[in-house]
Amino acid sequence: MTTIANPVNQLLSVQQLNALNSRNNKAGALRLLGHFAIMGASGYLWGTNLDRWPLALPFLIVYGFSFASMFATMHECVHRTAFSNNLTNDVVAWIAAVLSFYNSTFYRRYHKWHHRYTQIPDKDPELEDPKPTNSREYVREIIGWNWWRGKLRFHFLAATGLLPELPYISKSARSEVIRSVRLQLLVYSIAIGISVVVGQPWFLLYWLLPLVVGQPILRMILLSEHGGCSHDDNYLTNTRTTHTLWPLRFLMWNMPYHAEHHLYPSIPFHALPTAHDLLSSHFSHVDRGYIEVNRQIVSSFHP
Repeated sequence: MTTIANPVNQLLSVQQLNALNSRNNKAGALRLLGHFAIMGASGYLWGTNLDRWPLALPFLIVYGFSFASMFATMHECVHRTAFSNNLTNDVVAWIAAVLSFYNSTFYRRYHKWHHRYTQIPDKDPELEDPKPTNSREYVREIIGWNWWRGKLRFHFLAATGLLPELPYISKSARSEVIRSVRLQLLVYSIAIGISVVVGQPWFLLYWLLPLVVGQPILRMILLSEHGGCSHDDNYLTNTRTTHTLWPLRFLMWNMPYHAEHHLYPSIPFHALPTAHDLLSSHFSHVDRGYIEVNRQIVSSFHP
């Protein structure tokens, strides 16, 4: 995904951008393995403490968020910046999307449109989903109600071949998206079938429930990226960077440096902290903590 032509893109010199744009297989592999290690360890501790809920619950939250934040793995690979080989990026993106209940084949097209028309009403596909304007809508958004409903609807329509015409899905890509969704649902069906055959609720305990628990954290993060920012094509004002704890930055593949990412989408995740040092003074929205950003969003609601 190439950098969009815009005068503010000249904040970095050609030499600086070339250095930051270097993809690094080692960095991608270590981040992916680290993500899976956290998922495996927290999943094991969750599963072995089911009879001790006060102890199991923190592990469930970490385990669930490790699934939900596979969205960030998919996002980085959809940009093809996690690894130097495009096929590797595409395969990892598809697997990460299955784990996080997205579809990377669809999301690649959708997300490219989002970058092209960030925060432009009637063009940015992310604005098709209304943002909360009151406390009730905010709760529905954060608990994941809107997300689950939208994902179930999308997967059903794609699987049945009833996917509506969308400006970011070309006719040639339509059949590819449908095949990808059907294959994804086959994976889920096999996992459910194995759970039924062995008589264990594995699919529920180790995927569905954890993902439900992990979604609110991801929803708070994603709502913060553009919430309260300008609705125009100014990359310095329409996206937010949020300072947060290192574990969140790790599992989110440095997506909290979101303004930097939108300004220069070609910069890989591992170089975003350096880009932040060079660019942060130019952004209107550099805030501290997702809880604080969400508090600001809620306080902006009309009574």
